[in-house]
Amino acid sequence: MTKVLSVCVLALMAAAPAFSQKKGCEELAAEIAMRLDAKGVKGYKLDIVAAGEVGDQQVVGSCDAGSKKITYKRDVAAKK
Repeated sequence: MTKVLSVCVLALMAAAPAFSQKKGCEELAAEIAMRLDAKGVKGYKLDIVAAGEVGDQQVVGSCDAGSKKITYKRDVAAKK
């Protein structure tokens, strides 16, 4: 029984890195866009920018271990 438990623990430890992989910026931006579209949000733009270049933009996501941010901007022209 102890051997079986040990094998299971080792197998889980070996598989752990696969579960903790970070999402790419493009993949995360696509998921955010899908959620916004599902809520009926129209006329917006998502940009991937360096973390230091965010300024006063609204951040809706973070990727590349925090080195990049996904920002949301409402397109005023599309609202009319």
